[in-house]
Amino acid sequence: MRVEYFLDTNNLIYSFDEKAPEKQERSQMLIEKALRTGCGAISWQVVQEFLNVARHKWEHPMSANEAVEFLGSVLEPLCFVFPTATLWRAALSFQLESQYRFYDSLLVASAQQSGAHIL
Repeated sequence: MRVEYFLDTNNLIYSFDEKAPEKQERSQMLIEKALRTGCGAISWQVVQEFLNVARHKWEHPMSANEAVEFLGSVLEPLCFVFPTATLWRAALSFQLESQYRFYDSLLVASAQQSGAHIL
């Protein structure tokens, strides 16, 4: 699989952030373009992180029904990278080279696995 860009959790969160309209608009555009053209992707990690934040950390959390709807309409269609031993090894290798935290390294490894040249 090869995509143009990989969306991280913040891109999804910003798409709901009315306090930062420029980030919100840009994030919504990237998500819509990814859904329409297949040029963007996310990983299972992004799905988990987003749902945790949206359901528990927002001032007005997403309801369970809203989360299920967003999962089906946005998260599932964009999710192309799933956990494997190869992915974990790549993340650990990147972590050793970069000194990034493991979860950040896992996002980088996921973006690489998707073929994205933009994270």
